[in-house]
Amino acid sequence: MLHSLRPRVEMLLNEDMAIEIWQLGASVQNQRQFRNIVGKLLAVLLLSTGAMAAPVDDARLTASSNGSTDWLTYGHGYDNQRFSNLDQINRTTIAGLAPAWTYHTGIRGTFQGSPLIADGVMYLSTPRNHVIALDAATGAEIWRYEHIMRAKRLCCGPANKGPAIGYGMIFMATADARLVALDRATGKLVWDTRMAIPDAAATETLGELAQNDPRRKAKIQGSSGLGANMAPIVHNGLVIAGVTGAGYGLHVEDREGSAVRAVIGFQGRFGRRGYIAAYNAKTGAEVWRWYTTKPDGWQGDWRTTTLDGARLYRDIAAEKAALEKYHDAWQVGGGSLWSAPALDPELGLLYLGTGNPAPQMDDVSRPGDNLYTVSVVAIDVRTGKLRWYYQQVPHDLWGYDAASPPVLFDLPHQGKMVKAIGQASKTGWFYVNDRKTGEFLFKSEPFVPQNNIFQRPSVAGITISPGAAGGASWSPVSYDQGTSKVYIAGLHMPTRYTVHNRPARDGRPALRYSVLEMADVPRWGTLSAIDLGAGGKLAWQAKTENILVGGVMATAGGLVFLGEGSGRLSAYDSASGARLWKFDTGAGVNAPPVTYEIDGVQYVAVAAGGHSMFGFPLGDSVIAFALKK
Repeated sequence: MLHSLRPRVEMLLNEDMAIEIWQLGASVQNQRQFRNIVGKLLAVLLLSTGAMAAPVDDARLTASSNGSTDWLTYGHGYDNQRFSNLDQINRTTIAGLAPAWTYHTGIRGTFQGSPLIADGVMYLSTPRNHVIALDAATGAEIWRYEHIMRAKRLCCGPANKGPAIGYGMIFMATADARLVALDRATGKLVWDTRMAIPDAAATETLGELAQNDPRRKAKIQGSSGLGANMAPIVHNGLVIAGVTGAGYGLHVEDREGSAVRAVIGFQGRFGRRGYIAAYNAKTGAEVWRWYTTKPDGWQGDWRTTTLDGARLYRDIAAEKAALEKYHDAWQVGGGSLWSAPALDPELGLLYLGTGNPAPQMDDVSRPGDNLYTVSVVAIDVRTGKLRWYYQQVPHDLWGYDAASPPVLFDLPHQGKMVKAIGQASKTGWFYVNDRKTGEFLFKSEPFVPQNNIFQRPSVAGITISPGAAGGASWSPVSYDQGTSKVYIAGLHMPTRYTVHNRPARDGRPALRYSVLEMADVPRWGTLSAIDLGAGGKLAWQAKTENILVGGVMATAGGLVFLGEGSGRLSAYDSASGARLWKFDTGAGVNAPPVTYEIDGVQYVAVAAGGHSMFGFPLGDSVIAFALKK
């Protein structure tokens, strides 16, 4: 362990160097420089003495869920439960929780990353895909990898969800659509594989808008195109990651650096085709690829209701009339992959949540159910072949991506124990399916207000909630197997949907486009505890001032940790929802917390870097907390 090697570092240093280093450490102004020097010395010692800890292999990753004192995968295990059995920090002791160390990455920007911790070392990825290894007990930097972007324009911003670890390497999917492998001990690049070719420019342009549309002068923040930001998953010699931006549309803001004010989707061939792929962990060579749009039967069953019975206000006759003209819409049909998959190694199944179809919102040029968008999908982890799918919203018009990571659990249902999968949806329900077959079991009570849900956007405009942000956005949930409760970070953010028809001009035909804008009404967040053992009943709910985009973590200490865009990190009583502790980090906490233990000390760590899409204050910090001694 790094932290236990400090006395050995001192023994290896000559007396003058030791005095100089410890004097430097005594200066408050040079604390970060001091930690970096010591961290690098520790790294040298590790490499020179062969003190690297046990390898992170398939067996260790498979066993890395609740009982682990490390945090080895994005979801704290292949099941994505994000629940820890650590309980030193609990309802009784939480009042003594305080910062143990703070590390500044030097990279300000939307910071969604979930760090990994293995054998006393923290591995984190920053906006723009730099990777840093830290002493997890002190925050001292050990090594740093600087990523060189190969694309000047990124479809979906600079954020990423975090790295993966395995086989002596750290893996990361990048905003410029690459998958890189780094040596775990040194941070040196092992291989670099292209996942997709980033687009030089968007196919959509503001010039397509009507002459009197005020958004013609807006600033474009994001557009269709392929990048990657999910945390990869490592299993059986493979590294698996998917692409984003396939159904993104144009994201525009009022002025540079402000929050997104509108998203625009155009009738026509505007979008990409999403996919997930598996790569050889040793070489980076692609092994298999599965596309999220279906070339044969993309139209599906022309459903007038969702699979669970909610009415969809579709014009099926108009869609069928457009089929001949748009029969090949699947080629640019969208279906991004935003979040880390879950995995059942025994069943050999990988579980994905897929994104909205393209064009976003506007449906004239994509008739049919648009399989397999807005779905939870199971594919064979060895071959990439489809095993089953459950489409939550056929023919989506609202941006209802299945963005929150799926979570696996065993659940009593109708007198028997079922291997289940759940997903917190943007629609405001938590869906539960049989993870062997995909059979729909039930959905929860709504965890956010629902109004006009599944109504068609119109020329007059209609306000719908949840809107495109959710419900639950990409934020991961936490599941407590002991109580059958799932904890969900939600948001109430009503959205105004409007259809526009640009007349023919300058030799160009008329064009239809759809716009979603954040409605000028009150908005807030909801932290919800849902009892799945009781069929999805709401056990309790805590309302927050800010919409919640980041994620939760629950522990055996009876606590649920959650960050807010205001910069506040809080701990709630998992039984009652009462807030027991809070801390102001100084920047938006829009990343999920993690916890780990070193030498009998439990830490809670989180990235505090804000989120530009929602206008939350930016920063560059990773903060670790522990109980005061």
